[in-house]
Amino acid sequence: MLLLAASLLVLHAAPSRAADFQRHLIGDPALPRPGTPAPGLLLMGGGDRNHDALRWFLGKAGNGHVVVLRASMGGEIGEEFHDEVGGVASVETFVFSGRDAAHDPAVLASLRKADGIFIAGGDQSRYVRYWKGTPVAEALDAHVRAGKPLGGTSAGLAILGEFLYGAMDGGSQVSPRALADPLGEANTIETGFLHIDALEGVITDTHFRERDRLGRLLAFLAKAETLSNGRALLGLGVDEDAAMAVDGDGRARVFATAPGAGATVVRGGFARGQQDSQPMRVERIEVAGVGVDSVLHLPSGRIERPASTRAYAVRDGVLVALDAPVLVIHGGAGVDRDDITAEEEQAARDALAAALRAGHAQLRSGKPALDAVTAAITVLEDTPQFNAGRGAVFTHDGRNELDTSIMDGASGQAGAAAGLRRVKNPILLARSIMERSRHVMMVGEGAEAFAREQGIALVEPAYFRTEKRWQQLQKALAAEASAQSAATPPELPGKAYFGTVGALALDAQGHLAAGTSTGGMTNKRYGRVGDAPIIGAGTWADARCAVSGTGWGEFYIRAAAAHEICARVRLTGTPLRRAADAVINEDIPAAGGDGGAIALGADGNVAFPFNSPGMYRGWIGADGVPHVAIWPEEALPTP
Repeated sequence: MLLLAASLLVLHAAPSRAADFQRHLIGDPALPRPGTPAPGLLLMGGGDRNHDALRWFLGKAGNGHVVVLRASMGGEIGEEFHDEVGGVASVETFVFSGRDAAHDPAVLASLRKADGIFIAGGDQSRYVRYWKGTPVAEALDAHVRAGKPLGGTSAGLAILGEFLYGAMDGGSQVSPRALADPLGEANTIETGFLHIDALEGVITDTHFRERDRLGRLLAFLAKAETLSNGRALLGLGVDEDAAMAVDGDGRARVFATAPGAGATVVRGGFARGQQDSQPMRVERIEVAGVGVDSVLHLPSGRIERPASTRAYAVRDGVLVALDAPVLVIHGGAGVDRDDITAEEEQAARDALAAALRAGHAQLRSGKPALDAVTAAITVLEDTPQFNAGRGAVFTHDGRNELDTSIMDGASGQAGAAAGLRRVKNPILLARSIMERSRHVMMVGEGAEAFAREQGIALVEPAYFRTEKRWQQLQKALAAEASAQSAATPPELPGKAYFGTVGALALDAQGHLAAGTSTGGMTNKRYGRVGDAPIIGAGTWADARCAVSGTGWGEFYIRAAAAHEICARVRLTGTPLRRAADAVINEDIPAAGGDGGAIALGADGNVAFPFNSPGMYRGWIGADGVPHVAIWPEEALPTP
């Protein structure tokens, strides 16, 4: 009871203050250490701390007395270690606010006595400014040499390698900007800070997969190798939901708090190909994943049982996945459970899978991304479940008017058509306009005349008639008549604007393409045209990003939605998923619209944002297995 009372007294004591630091203490520093410290490094990616990994670290510290170093916030990590994780006698936290504290005798005495030291997250530039070349840095090196464990999370991990990104300009570098000028001043690479044998020749990065940081790690390697006169280095990125536990012999394994979380290893050797003020260019880079079943050997970088191996290139500053083709499709947002039967739902799922297989067959045979997009959309246009081609909705006058577009990210070429009434597969016409004419868009009778000249199949208008779409028109006409008789403006539900199919592809050479096809909106008048055939609104592809939209077209046109997503990726470095979500689920609803989209990056990342009850969607990768979903609660693992 006396021991418990002493512990509680320390827990609630106010933090003491001295020049340039605060001190927080929890637990009892007088307790004997249960075990013997052993060497080890804990490299945490920066998210919620994995408690199994922390127990490993505390065990390495002999479950004794741990010192936490940080440059912001307070003693929260100490409370987590002591109260939530358990198995630690005491935790003493020092919060630095300047460089003088790195010379304070009390701080240095605690570091010398510590059984384990853990460096928290925050701003790594503070750690560089406060500790580099000071007794604190010497104490950290001495702690590791003494065979005691050292851990770090986020910024606390970023500073542990022989080379480190210091963020010394006050910002946080993003992949596109880093790759645009790898030797530039914004890639603030530091060295000569810590000297840890297991991380010799290593540069680390954190929050890795979640913030799409592979590109910046490659740029950091190039800059660090230039500073070291061309010495080949190793890059190690740790995911936000992962931690790497490194034993004294350099063997490292992953603790993961989310499926698929782990680490990424990149072997350098890029310095010779880079020039000042020029974007990064590398023909081929081998990247390996470290998962929960892998063993990484540091500092060599050798991996037993790698979770993945992928190849990339960097072309004029754009990170491109090689030999890993991906096809992404949608069959339209706005689908509601009340609108389809179980049989119709299954038929739609089967059609999505068939479209994915058709496009994948093109990619598997080495064909370009354009061929995969065309093949997939052709299948969807032939399927009556979707509002495109054969399943197109009816206009106010009881006709079907089809719109479409396609774009090649590698060349920037595009083709589009609108107001079609007889073209069986509009996507084929869009591609023909792109490849065989001097124009980008054609409409109506002129577009169909061109289709006839190019040998593209034309059909009688009755081909597009389906009973379900006809009844949807009758319902819309009745609602319109009722509103008119009541002298009230008709309220058109947002989902009346929905219904589009689209496809995006990344081929084995790292080139992107995008395509979209639609039957428009039920009961439309006056030759209305939505976003689907408008390049930049419903369809966009460039060297790094491709998008196909589906939703209330007027709002997609006003926002230039497809281009806007890719512009944010290119100009601000926003990760693809975040950019797509911001445009589709924030900007468009704020303006009064709704819908969804698919997005695909040249690095293989994908996104499926939507804000309707459901969206037909799916993707297929190199293994040829289709992944299909409709409803928001369905798990759809991404490549």
